[in-house]
Amino acid sequence: MKSCEVCHNQYENIFEVILKGKTHLFDSFECAIFALAPICHHCKCKVIGHGVEKKGIIYCSAHCARQEGHKDLCDQGSPSFTV
Repeated sequence: MKSCEVCHNQYENIFEVILKGKTHLFDSFECAIFALAPICHHCKCKVIGHGVEKKGIIYCSAHCARQEGHKDLCDQGSPSFTV
């Protein structure tokens, strides 16, 4: 039986996530998020939604990006805004 790479729980329904060519094994989405989700550059939370990116830096939201001086970003699916 395979085990989760985060909590090491042995579980018959382990699932695989392939990221950048490497296979990861998890027993829950919680463990997958813990191991693989990027971290917001501003507030340090795990980015589990769409997030935004500027110059290779990931933010959980346009709000956090604006706090870092990126006034031109808006959340995906949101209309552009004016400051």
